[in-house]
Amino acid sequence: MSLADLGLTAEQERAYRYFLRNPRADLETAALDLVMPDLHRLIDELEALGLLDASLTAVPPATAVELLVRRRIEQTQRQLTELTAAWDVVTELAEEQRRGCPVQMVEHLQNGQHVTSRIEALLHANPDDFLHIKTHALYGGWRYDDSPLKRALAAGLTSRTLFSIHALEDPRQVPYAKEWHALGDLHRITAEPIRHLAVVNRSVAFVQADPADPKAGALQIRQPGAVAMLVDVFEGMWARARDLDDLPLSPIEQRVLRALTCHDTDEAAARSINVSVRKFRTHVADLMARLGAGTRFQAGVLAKERGWL
Repeated sequence: MSLADLGLTAEQERAYRYFLRNPRADLETAALDLVMPDLHRLIDELEALGLLDASLTAVPPATAVELLVRRRIEQTQRQLTELTAAWDVVTELAEEQRRGCPVQMVEHLQNGQHVTSRIEALLHANPDDFLHIKTHALYGGWRYDDSPLKRALAAGLTSRTLFSIHALEDPRQVPYAKEWHALGDLHRITAEPIRHLAVVNRSVAFVQADPADPKAGALQIRQPGAVAMLVDVFEGMWARARDLDDLPLSPIEQRVLRALTCHDTDEAAARSINVSVRKFRTHVADLMARLGAGTRFQAGVLAKERGWL
């Protein structure tokens, strides 16, 4: 096996072997010995590969082979990723066969019901992976049949949902998100700007047709490059988002926590922040539940450990 099998050209390998044998050779001597008019170019290429340093010293053979093997592995991984994308063609052809007509790479769906029906159909056919970004975990006053998603989760669907931190002003949001989190639809909270997005099986994406007009419907996108970019956007936001158990305190929670540590009685603490004793105790109970504290003293200790005090 030669270094050519690891991606070097014959000229690159010849130059590397020369500098390996002659660690003190200068450029002029090497040019005479090798009779290579383009030696400058070869040296630049070997330096870019990490096989030569600026003093024309060749790296040890073991290091050189490790660098070249790693480079070939990275090239192979990129090629495998490109080949994997070819399976999108299978999905497209199967959908075309099912419909009996050409499948559009970008299709305008008129309303939310059409989007929901399309997502449910895709997950029913293949409950693999679902990514979702939305403004709220729970939309007040809007009811929909959640049984298809529950069935997909039971069938092995991997599901992740991001929703906006601004939704936390509604006390129903976190309990609802935790309910779905327990079912397998993992939830996190983001402080970043939100645009509605759903991606099914990393092959079909749904975005708002017009972010300024909620009634404008949605775009269904099957174009692999566009879908891959949207998946990358989701993954970046997910990595930066907060877990449900690591939420920032709301302004009222901050005031309650400070009052709890500064006053001896609930009456005095409630009066200091201008809320009823009943309301104050409700907030204290919620804080203790979030902290997993059994006593108020323990809640104070845990709050300090989290940096809330």
